[in-house]
Amino acid sequence: MIKAFYRAILGFGCAAALASCAGTPPIGQASNVEVTNLAELPKPKSSTEFTVGPQDSLEITVTDSELLSGSFLTDGAGYISYPLVGDLYVAEKTPRQIAKMIEDRLRGEYVVNPQVRVRPTNAVQPSISIGGQVKSPGTYPAATSQTLVRAINNAGGLADYAKKDDVLVMRTVDGQRYIGVYNIQAIQRGNYPDPVIFANDIVTVGDSPGRRQLETILGFIPLLSTSAILIDRTFN
Repeated sequence: MIKAFYRAILGFGCAAALASCAGTPPIGQASNVEVTNLAELPKPKSSTEFTVGPQDSLEITVTDSELLSGSFLTDGAGYISYPLVGDLYVAEKTPRQIAKMIEDRLRGEYVVNPQVRVRPTNAVQPSISIGGQVKSPGTYPAATSQTLVRAINNAGGLADYAKKDDVLVMRTVDGQRYIGVYNIQAIQRGNYPDPVIFANDIVTVGDSPGRRQLETILGFIPLLSTSAILIDRTFN
């Protein structure tokens, strides 16, 4: 009876493993997704520099002039009210462009050779999203998650039920959405290059039902003594 019970558990484990392989959800089934073979995901275009928008806070510093330095908040239309100069339209401009604009307005009439620095104080840092079977899902700075392995490590590493050959990277380039499927274990072992991750990428680690079922099965193993396993081997 012990022998039969032990074999039943092993049989259930094999069935669970096969079910987990067959149960991996398909990829690219949405009507606006085209499945194609690519050697690697396309790289996004060079990240654009931060541009100012409504309700952005700017720290403006003019060398040797406290009167012209300070914090300024853009209004709903994208203007700031700047000393001596008046209202300046700064929306959709980079900090460098704004600094040059202020320098041009101040030069000659108010300051001989103005040196202006503009720093946004509430700019959103580029990030990536990491979810699925990782220990600490969330949003992480892109600057510290430059490759897939680094990104997963930043999220605490793989969780207990991670499906190591079902790691997805989603990326949008020129309005087209791309999905890459990776085997993170093979990458960690150096069998494949560690793919580069870019800002706004979404990384998702798949779930392995087979690992969950195997853990349930292993929960029964302590019920079988070492003697029972040895008896089973003796009868074979």
